[in-house]
Amino acid sequence: MRTVFVPDLALATDLYELTMAAAYYDNKETAEATFELFVRSYPKNRSYLLAAGLEQAVEYLSQLRFKEEHIAFLKKHPTFKNVSKEFFNYLKNFRFNGDMWAIPEGTVFFTDEPILRVTAPIIEAQIVETYLLSLINFETLIATKATRVAQSARGKGVVEFGSRRAHGPEAAVLAARASYIGGCIGTSNVLAGYLFDIPTYGTMAHSFIMDYDSEEEAFERFCKVFPTSRALLLDTYDTIEGAKKAVSSGVNPTLVRLDSGDRYDLSKKVRKILDEAGLKDTKIFVSGDLNEYVLDDLTSRGAPIDSFGVGTELVTSRDDPALSGIYKLVAVRRSGTIIHRVKTSEGKRTIPGAKQIYRKYGQRGEIQEDVLTLENEDRPPGTVPLMLKVLDKGRLIYKLPTISLIQDRAKNEVAALPLSFRSLTGSEKPPVKLSKELDNLTNSLWDDPV
Repeated sequence: MRTVFVPDLALATDLYELTMAAAYYDNKETAEATFELFVRSYPKNRSYLLAAGLEQAVEYLSQLRFKEEHIAFLKKHPTFKNVSKEFFNYLKNFRFNGDMWAIPEGTVFFTDEPILRVTAPIIEAQIVETYLLSLINFETLIATKATRVAQSARGKGVVEFGSRRAHGPEAAVLAARASYIGGCIGTSNVLAGYLFDIPTYGTMAHSFIMDYDSEEEAFERFCKVFPTSRALLLDTYDTIEGAKKAVSSGVNPTLVRLDSGDRYDLSKKVRKILDEAGLKDTKIFVSGDLNEYVLDDLTSRGAPIDSFGVGTELVTSRDDPALSGIYKLVAVRRSGTIIHRVKTSEGKRTIPGAKQIYRKYGQRGEIQEDVLTLENEDRPPGTVPLMLKVLDKGRLIYKLPTISLIQDRAKNEVAALPLSFRSLTGSEKPPVKLSKELDNLTNSLWDDPV
């Protein structure tokens, strides 16, 4: 694991998590609670989701500490004026000592399926809600978007190019990671490359061209410093003229980048100019306001483009920029007795109990259906369990895979989806059913939740 942010994240939570924690403590509530994190509905035009963010969740839970200055801040907060001193003493020694189960990163999952499950003393399980949701929601959203972008590229490389349009520097780093998991070949973000061993790519900006008196001079100066990576930006003034000058400058570019205009028409014209000059090996890289729909159009029409840089639309999931992930209490244990819990408000019903997901594959390896069961039920015949134990009493017991292995898993998982689930438009019904035991429990609690 590589730390992304400063480890002072104890206060990176909603205030009500801490007010509930104080109320639990002062009321001597010691129940063991089980919460599950799942997604209630798909983003627009999606029929699946791709899990991402588990490694950062482990990092957060392992490092969670309240520092003296955190506690001093809370003591001064007017909301806590009647809270006991003992609660603040408790926070001084706070550690996450619970269990966590999760589906591996790079796994396809569907709505209402738990991506992550926490079982811990209720204060511990409650406090971590906000950060886990923020983390898993974001990385899963972007990883899922990246699968669509990569699919639309039809085997041509996609580089994540969105750092400057992400919702902050930290989001840019996590978006780069999630995009790589979802199928991008690399990122322009150097910190993400350093932290996660993701390949990094870059060419030049228009400012470099504009600094010199001519495009030819700019091209020559750049290639003098980077003789084995002669990547030129052509559209500072005029793309076609830029292509001609790239040829006449004699630098023999390894790659040219088109960042504006009609990319289909321009790529064909630039390809012709390069080929006629004997530069058949020079690659064409296209960027600028791209998304899965634009890529699908370009590649389906046979545009002579070798790779793409996708930024804003990817790192913000611009067509649907928020994932409806939620973290709900599904069971409590008191004096050794498990009590299942549900929410029954209209449109927001939940499924009770700590659960396992069992997946059934067809003869060709395609995903056929998932079966949700209670955790202690027998495995349905011909299925594979998805939820794995990651933390045991706060200790990591799961070998975190490399990001390349996560990406490989994601590629295989998406390929196992039926074609209709991979469509860029419309939404398929989740292929998920409840076991008989879970279905009976759910219906009985929906009728009488208390």
